Amino acid sequence: MNTPKSRDPLLQPYQLKHLTLRNRLMSTAHEPNYHHDGMPADTYRLYHVEKAKGGIALTMTAGSAIVSPDSPAAFGNLHAYKDEIVPHLKRLTDECHEHGAAVMIQLTHLGRRTNWNHADWLPVLSASPVREPAHRSFPKEMEDWDIERIINDYASAAQRMKEGGMDGIEFECYGHLMDSFWSPLTNKRTDEYSVEMFDNRLRFTRRVLDGVRAAVGPEFIVGCRLVADEDTDRGINKKDGLEICRRLVDTGQIDFLNIIRGIVEHDAPLTKVIPIGGMPSAPHLDFAGEIREATKFPVFHAARITDVATARHAVAEGKLDMVGMTRPHIADPHIVNKVAEGREHEIRPCVGATYCLDRIYEGNGTLCIHNPATGREGTMPQIIRSSEGPRRKIVIVGAGPAGLEAGRVASARGHEVVMFEAASEPGGQIRLATRVQRRKELIGIAEWRAERCVDAGVDMRFNVFAEADDVRALDADVVIIATGGLPQNPELKEGEGLLVSSWDILSGDVKPADDVLMYENNGQHPGFTAAEFICRSGSKLEVITPERFVAPDVGGMNFVPYAQAFQETGTQITINTDVSAVRRKGNKLEVALSSKYTGGPVGERLVDQVVAEYGTAPLDELYFELKEESRNRGEVDYRALINGQPQEIAANPDGTFQLFRIGDAVASRNIHAAIYDGLRFMKDI
Repeated sequence: MNTPKSRDPLLQPYQLKHLTLRNRLMSTAHEPNYHHDGMPADTYRLYHVEKAKGGIALTMTAGSAIVSPDSPAAFGNLHAYKDEIVPHLKRLTDECHEHGAAVMIQLTHLGRRTNWNHADWLPVLSASPVREPAHRSFPKEMEDWDIERIINDYASAAQRMKEGGMDGIEFECYGHLMDSFWSPLTNKRTDEYSVEMFDNRLRFTRRVLDGVRAAVGPEFIVGCRLVADEDTDRGINKKDGLEICRRLVDTGQIDFLNIIRGIVEHDAPLTKVIPIGGMPSAPHLDFAGEIREATKFPVFHAARITDVATARHAVAEGKLDMVGMTRPHIADPHIVNKVAEGREHEIRPCVGATYCLDRIYEGNGTLCIHNPATGREGTMPQIIRSSEGPRRKIVIVGAGPAGLEAGRVASARGHEVVMFEAASEPGGQIRLATRVQRRKELIGIAEWRAERCVDAGVDMRFNVFAEADDVRALDADVVIIATGGLPQNPELKEGEGLLVSSWDILSGDVKPADDVLMYENNGQHPGFTAAEFICRSGSKLEVITPERFVAPDVGGMNFVPYAQAFQETGTQITINTDVSAVRRKGNKLEVALSSKYTGGPVGERLVDQVVAEYGTAPLDELYFELKEESRNRGEVDYRALINGQPQEIAANPDGTFQLFRIGDAVASRNIHAAIYDGLRFMKDI
């Protein structure tokens, strides 16, 4: 049931100092890596403006903007130490303000959480020379002149942010430079900045606050996003974290606390700070509420608060003043508008895939696994508008992620849509992924689209293996082939017929044997999902891959639960190795191994079962049967596709329909690629 706007806790305004925030939802600081030479240019700006259009109260930019040149960007960070950032910020803030949203920015010196071997090749700094596992740099212990210089850099950066029209700033105090002075894990100093006394721990922070206040004045909003419990041996404990919070509040120099729990120095603990799919919802919400209760001070917080009901509870129960729904706003930047309009059921769900963050940490731009318009606001629409042209008849074959997105977009454009699906329900390969319990949320990708298709009146015909005559009979204007692919085997010298596919395992068609070898030659989720399923079923498993490191296209955060499963079950991982042949040997399979590094054999294995993952081969027979009858002969104008323009090729004047194939029906890719195809081919039909 939708809560009336006048009574919904989420839609109540919040007064932060002089600033009135129009509701209780915010997007916390993160670096989407959309920068242009360290500046928040068009892509960056449009990303935040879209959230402002969607009704958000506060969008926090940067994660974080760096205040000093000796803090080289690690995640595409903005360069807050450069004067030329000011006009970019001014345009971003002005446009967000026009749509009613406040804008703040997070500032930092990354400290040890970066690398020395890029940018200006300056030494990495920290409170003490304690190495961070994630970035592997051995930092220099800050000297007195480093401290003075960086305090001035913070103050100068804050002044630039104020000139750029920002409503406020926050300091990043978890895993970066400022909090390295707070924690016994990272502060081994014996001088006046030592960890022995709280005054010493906070001395650098207080000096930064003093310098910043001198630069921006007492009215400008300043806060801290800080770790209040590192939740690890010898780190900042809950008691010390609360004392740090109290002392920061008592300075009178800050206006809010944005609470973090945990450490971020390695992928495994990072997933506890920022939980991924299959992990508990809102695990630190009660902890943040305890900080608020103890300090009686404005508290913000974000950590896998993925649904509106949890956010509403957080405000209604007084746990938070502002609720960070950051990844959910990457999935759907119009959450607030949908809540206010009684359309909560239409919110595109965050499914916890964390495709967004894994891309950032690997140096790529943020993308949502199932919202291809995010980060592409300049060419791709977040809201599908009705076509101003004639109503067309669209036939879509396949109800996997590509076909469902094509159907959603085409029907929202006002067209008549018929969708064929050979299976009894929509989802395609997504349903295989959800065979591992912790990945169940991925089904939301298919269910949300199927619901939108049903709402729009799409004629969805299940249990139909569509043939060319089925398509011809409908006299379509546009035909979309979204039939996906089927598992393919890697080429072996012999024994391909003895292989079992990852699909066979996940679908339940073949049960894992006692002793299994998986030949993983794709590097993406399908093989590792099957591997997790196999080892958790009780089988002995060895994963062999020709890659020089395991799971290159999975991402560090998403690899954590796979690694946990492998280590807990004793699964062996072998890299730099190929399977060259499989032969029967009694009731076993003999597997011959080789290596590109040696150019020859490197051993054998004797197992009960060999499972292969080598992507998919396109299921494209229907496409080729219809190709010569189509107006465009299936041809795609790539320049138009890239620029977000309509497809107008008419290579065959006798053709009566346009024909396109999308997703894995073209080539083995991933969920995001399939959905992006569905959107960009259909948005201009």
